[in-house]
Amino acid sequence: MTKFLSNSDAFTWGMESDPRLRSTVVTVILLDRSPDWEQVRERFDIISRAVPMVRQKVVGSPPPAPPRWEDAADFDLDFHIRRMSAPPPGTPDTVLEFARLAAMEDFDRARPLWTATLIDGLHDDCAAVVLKFHHALTDGIGGIRIGMILFGLADLPDRHESEPARGSPLPRWLRGYSDTARYDASVVSGAVTGALKFVPKLFADGVLRPVDTVSSAAKTAASVYRTVRPVTRTGSTLMAERSLIRRLGVLEIPLEQLRAAAHHGGGALNDAFVAVVAGGLRRYHEHHGVSVGNLHMTMPISLRKEDNELGGNRITLMRFDIPVGTVDPAERIRQIHERTDIVRGERSLPYTQLIAGALNLVPRWYIGSILRNVDFLCSDVPGLPVPVSLGGARVTAQYAFGPTIGAAVNVTLLTYVDVCTLGIDGDTGAIPDFEVFLDCLAAAVAEVLDSGAAQV
Repeated sequence: MTKFLSNSDAFTWGMESDPRLRSTVVTVILLDRSPDWEQVRERFDIISRAVPMVRQKVVGSPPPAPPRWEDAADFDLDFHIRRMSAPPPGTPDTVLEFARLAAMEDFDRARPLWTATLIDGLHDDCAAVVLKFHHALTDGIGGIRIGMILFGLADLPDRHESEPARGSPLPRWLRGYSDTARYDASVVSGAVTGALKFVPKLFADGVLRPVDTVSSAAKTAASVYRTVRPVTRTGSTLMAERSLIRRLGVLEIPLEQLRAAAHHGGGALNDAFVAVVAGGLRRYHEHHGVSVGNLHMTMPISLRKEDNELGGNRITLMRFDIPVGTVDPAERIRQIHERTDIVRGERSLPYTQLIAGALNLVPRWYIGSILRNVDFLCSDVPGLPVPVSLGGARVTAQYAFGPTIGAAVNVTLLTYVDVCTLGIDGDTGAIPDFEVFLDCLAAAVAEVLDSGAAQV
């Protein structure tokens, strides 16, 4: 049975007609030495059989069906996993530069949407792996679960050979229409089934509790509007330009110290993390003599369940304003906690796919104009709590760099053992002096940790 992209993934795929809105994710894994290449290759081969999308490409469908996943008949594992020797000086900055170029380069869309590159010959005989994949392939939590296979923490799937693609009596161009017809039929069937379940309950509630029913519907409609409301201008007058050039940077924060700061401010770890980014943005604006209040932030919210397959994207993107101008870090954490709590309880969340389906009908230029007015993204990915190795080499650090999708900067927090690593992906059109921004962010880290130091 043909698997179509979800409405949200189709939305992401379609908006990439503007290259500034690409959804490329890059992860950097640092190793204490060069791993056994054959073991690394074997792990990726296992993953490619456990996650079908790793061996599939995305192809278009006749409207109104979304694009669909199709087996790549000429899949070549050795095209997707490569190895190279680091050019001098072979420092972590060398790896970041390679990752930066990978983040800016589009995929070969005739092939599956991922690559993995082993970089040998780093300083002190270290090595690194740079993973690049499209967000439609998986999300952050799905990627961590795939990583458990890569690092040997999960039970290995059966090593069976992939089933060869079956021949079809229909030519390829006609199969698309056949698949679309089945998709349309399933959508209609689902709508009818849902109506048969929902309409009688709605009718009964309307008769028995008419005021409550109308009030509930109004609250849901208001929540949907908050989810899709247009953003007509950036909150920052300083970071308003956008470009195709990216810079990457990294910071590390002790996990327990960040937790202590979060507790001191009455929030969760994610709230303290967002408070760090907000503090860095405030300091960056102050450095340039620009006042700042609230800024528009996009935050991914995971909808992934335990029984979901590893492939596919199970997040929704929520946009709301963050009090960047609040100076006191504990108060900033408290305010952020209040706002994120409201967002996580939005009534629109169960209707994410329906909303994305409606947005797929909106002209792409309009969607792009909205996304380019978001100021920043923050993404919090809970990583592996125990040390791991790859091909016999110990993993010393991991960094994740999420796409900016039109914003000035994306900061992704990834935990590994007792460290929170920040992967910073900045648009140089908005932040031309990227090193200054990194310094501001580092100062904000110290500021937030100092606020919770008494709690450690």
